[in-house]
Amino acid sequence: MSFRPSGRAVDALRTISIERNYTKHAEGSVMVRFGDTWVLCTASVEKAVPPHRRGTGKGWVTAEYSMLPRATHTRGRRDTNGVNGRAQEIQRLIGRSLRAVVNFDALGEREIKIDCDVIQADGGTRTAAITGAYVALADAIQKLIKQGEIKKSPLVAQLAAVSVGIFQGKPVLDLDYREDSGCDTDMNVVVRTSGEGELGIVEVQGTAEGAAFSRAELNQLLDLAEHGARQLFAAQNSALSQ
Repeated sequence: MSFRPSGRAVDALRTISIERNYTKHAEGSVMVRFGDTWVLCTASVEKAVPPHRRGTGKGWVTAEYSMLPRATHTRGRRDTNGVNGRAQEIQRLIGRSLRAVVNFDALGEREIKIDCDVIQADGGTRTAAITGAYVALADAIQKLIKQGEIKKSPLVAQLAAVSVGIFQGKPVLDLDYREDSGCDTDMNVVVRTSGEGELGIVEVQGTAEGAAFSRAELNQLLDLAEHGARQLFAAQNSALSQ
């Protein structure tokens, strides 16, 4: 019997669902579910770029992140006075991660804005957001190609993210809230494809919230993250093929 509250094996993801074309108007829209964490990701194309890109012929991708007031166990405040610090940090991570897989010359002088809105939170909202945002971005790009706006996809790799951590002394994959709130180490890993069957790490965010973790444990966590990322890539490909 598993020691994890969910009963999952240490290397098992939660049930993953990626539903495309979830809303009517956005060029790309995805409802991504990592178990009981649900995030709506939409991609909007704008024929303008930030000042630092004007006149360069290069595009840009950015992201915004927010959590609905009752996405968590108790009601949170709505962000009416600007983006709070946590949301700002997460949306910067999402934007950085997506830009790591885009050829901005091929995108041309236009901006794609990704909105990630957490409908329900049970741990891993940022990793679910990145995984869903990639699919929404891919759909928006395909619409640009179909409309003749660009000739080829500016996506140069596939992107996903997953959490790992040390819970009750053991490395585990894809932490839910109960594990996240009681773990000794919490880590988010953003992964992209890189060459034939190879993976590359885009970003690692890791903290020892209890006992410090060893180098050997870090290696185990990164192995788990790559294992999870390969499954997420498969789920993305399955969704995009439908």
